Amino acid sequence: MTTREIAGFAAAYPELDCDAVDYEYLRAVSQEMVPFGRHVGTLITEIGPERAVVEIPAVGSVRNHMGTVHAGALFTAADIGGAAAFVGAAATRLRTVERLVLRGASASYRKPAVGRIRAIATVDQRELADVLAATAAQRFELSGKAALLDDGDVVVAKFTFDYVCDITLAEDER
Repeated sequence: MTTREIAGFAAAYPELDCDAVDYEYLRAVSQEMVPFGRHVGTLITEIGPERAVVEIPAVGSVRNHMGTVHAGALFTAADIGGAAAFVGAAATRLRTVERLVLRGASASYRKPAVGRIRAIATVDQRELADVLAATAAQRFELSGKAALLDDGDVVVAKFTFDYVCDITLAEDER
């Protein structure tokens, strides 16, 4: 394992062992990372190498005047899910990630969102492969997506995300 000061994106996960990733640790730390997510009440229930899952509870504070889950709460869950999906997918090289920034997003609201909602998010594995194989400091474009489902597994919304990811490598990692 490369020894270096933890900086950038990985600084939020100081106990991360990139050689033996503890996804539950990543989930627990990520859960506490976004104050607005706590305000909305989102709960990261899963982070793994292939996806992340974020739930919006069935509570009145996330509903709009029509009794459905507010679009802002749906976006928040999808956004947090996308970032968490990246963390899980890039966990073995997270120490090289200087930043991940959401550059753009699109939303498609399909059905009224009622009750508990789950955002299932992924990042594009082909684009991620380039990030993971980086041998020099570089900026990458990366895309992700999230499908939001109700308790009946009906898709209530879909989101796509465009990220910019900056990689910084120590001299001994090149």
